[in-house]
Amino acid sequence: MRGSTSWGADIARRSRVRGALLGGAVGDALGNPVEFLSLDGIRRAHGQSGLRGPVADPEGVVGRITDDTQMTLFTVEGLIRAHARAASKGIGGAEAEIVRNAYLRWLDTQNYPSPPVRGGDDRVRTGWLRQQPWLYARRAPGNACLTGLAAGHALDPGAPLGRPGPVNPHSKGCGTVMRSAPFGLLGEDAETGFQLAARCALITHGHPTGAYAAGALAAIVTHLLEGDSPAGAVLRAMHLLARHHGHEETSAALRAAVDLAAQGLPTAERVESLGAGWVAEEALAIAVYCALVFPRAEDVAEALLLSVNHSGDSDSTGSVCGNLLGARHGDVALPASWLAVVEGRSVITELADDLCMESDRRVAWPEGRYPHF
Repeated sequence: MRGSTSWGADIARRSRVRGALLGGAVGDALGNPVEFLSLDGIRRAHGQSGLRGPVADPEGVVGRITDDTQMTLFTVEGLIRAHARAASKGIGGAEAEIVRNAYLRWLDTQNYPSPPVRGGDDRVRTGWLRQQPWLYARRAPGNACLTGLAAGHALDPGAPLGRPGPVNPHSKGCGTVMRSAPFGLLGEDAETGFQLAARCALITHGHPTGAYAAGALAAIVTHLLEGDSPAGAVLRAMHLLARHHGHEETSAALRAAVDLAAQGLPTAERVESLGAGWVAEEALAIAVYCALVFPRAEDVAEALLLSVNHSGDSDSTGSVCGNLLGARHGDVALPASWLAVVEGRSVITELADDLCMESDRRVAWPEGRYPHF
């Protein structure tokens, strides 16, 4: 029987895993309606202080998530399957392939209005997550994610990081980083999460910076899950990142975020000095800055608002910031009224709990829930 300390640690970890996934969805839904507005446009529409809470999208719906949360959930599903396979066979090594299959299930959600019929020996169109009807929505998915998956290139899991990958070799869009928080939620060490996130980023984006930004996020999330402070988690991830060839662009973006957070009162203009978030290192830097400048649990709402009120990829920066805040403070710190309107909240929570169970112990999942491919 587990002692009370272990039980308490399990509860805290589950809250943080839930927080990371639900927080990402909250930030995603918060930024979605203003993603393509300039800062001036946001202020004209919502007042000089900008967005102050969830608002309806152009179709009049509040709380809709985008491809950021969609892909994050399929990342989780792929990791659960990969872990279950490794536990069953006693050997790993298929993680990138299994995660890629999960992303192909996401690609179906962009190409079909409802779950397509599975062929008899189809290893992609399987599992329970693909059956969720609300995931079948196309909300400005990144072109590199779409074309990279359609290209069908197999990855070399042993290829060294720091070189252009075989798919979209010049692309470093934020589609790598916005889906990569789950690699830090596995209960593994930071280097393991970093490596796996970076390699899985190459499934769709070949530029080394896109891979390193994804890896750095996974490392930061790992440290937050362990109880580190935001500042400590970022600095430890930067130390890990610096050991890899070609890290300089990602490291510079993170250094700029750390330095800016030390300069006092946050503003939208300071956020915009870090970039617009359309590329991976800028999206990571904006999210990190907002988490650093508002590090307390009682300031989660302000951090999320800061992360979306800018002229750029507001849903992605909001999503990554939410991942960080949730991993640090747990789901209980997320604004309850914002969380209540988030699309797919119950499924996200269920998936978070499944990830915790799978990473803690070997689980006998119902047949067909998480096939090992």
